[in-house]
Amino acid sequence: MQADLGSVFAMHRAQLQRTAHRILGDKSVAEDVVHDAYLRAVDGARGEAAVQQPLSYAHRMVRNLAIDHHRRGALESRLFEPEEGAAEVAAPAARTPEALAIDRQQLTLVARALAELPERTRRVFDLYRFEGRTQREIGALLGLSAATVNQLIRQVLDHCRQALRQG
Repeated sequence: MQADLGSVFAMHRAQLQRTAHRILGDKSVAEDVVHDAYLRAVDGARGEAAVQQPLSYAHRMVRNLAIDHHRRGALESRLFEPEEGAAEVAAPAARTPEALAIDRQQLTLVARALAELPERTRRVFDLYRFEGRTQREIGALLGLSAATVNQLIRQVLDHCRQALRQG
């Protein structure tokens, strides 16, 4: 199966990239998705039975990964402010005492909310937000699937938002 899928990815690379590009709208990200699909196909092929239609299988893998990537990007753009916005944030010295007090109060609420969560959930969040690790890296480090890591991150964010609303 490895040789079959590997050669299918090599022979139909441009076609697979077009499939990903139609979903993602970015050529370089589409290339990354096809490469990721290739690595998963070849890595997952060890010891498995041969795929009956390797080209269809490759297209389905690329399509699913592209959709996942697109959804993850949409979720993150809703949850986090783009970096360009960070340049417009006022310096702390320019903030009023009231604004600083509100910020401290919100930070305290978030810290309490994080303390309420299980250790594993906090660890996943720390690795993701503060150490900049990818969900795949976190999953490998902690023995979790990428889907579980994604779910835990979403739980932390929802919990913190709820704490801020109630505070």
